[in-house]
Amino acid sequence: MKRAITYIIYITLLTFWVQGIVAQQQPFYQEIQQFKKQDSVRKPAKKAILFSGSSSFRMWSGLQDSFPRSTIINRSFGGSSLPHLILYAEDVIFPYSPEQILFYCGDNDLASSDTVQAVHVLQRFEQLFSLIRSRYPKVHVAFVSIKPSPSRVKLMPKMEEANKLIEVFLKNKKRTAFIDVYHPMLLPNGKPDPSLFLTDNLHMNAKGYAIWKKVIQPYLKS
Repeated sequence: MKRAITYIIYITLLTFWVQGIVAQQQPFYQEIQQFKKQDSVRKPAKKAILFSGSSSFRMWSGLQDSFPRSTIINRSFGGSSLPHLILYAEDVIFPYSPEQILFYCGDNDLASSDTVQAVHVLQRFEQLFSLIRSRYPKVHVAFVSIKPSPSRVKLMPKMEEANKLIEVFLKNKKRTAFIDVYHPMLLPNGKPDPSLFLTDNLHMNAKGYAIWKKVIQPYLKS
């Protein structure tokens, strides 16, 4: 009996230790666990519209109110790049059986390293798209273009190229859309409009999200 209790304690401690190692090794582990906790408390609706990606979606505090005719699930996590969406697809995409998926990603991919080029963003998105289609062959998939930010002006040529590559890629795919928020956020001189951003010149304020709402609305499934 004593040996059995000792064994149970050992297994319990080992489990906690392994979980701790996993949490340290995997980026965004805590954010993903928080999503799972939310889902356990309140089961998300089926056939909703899933927003997935990085902080530009995550920080959209009035997302559901912006599209009251649609049921929105937001499973975006700040700082993420396309490989993170692929890594966590089983956690932030496939549990929800959505009617439509909107992605905002690629911004952080380009900012992560000078070696990441527009073609790499395309290849990563192609991998994610293939993964989605293998499980959801008929779900509508939309890519919201990489936005121009004042803090990332130097990346704008790569952003424009990546956006164009993904737009061309999606034109040949059924039940898809490329949503251009890039150009509506530019000033007449072709530079990002700083009035659309918070003081960090990276994340948007309410004025910026108002533009996104107007541009995205026609593409949403009701």
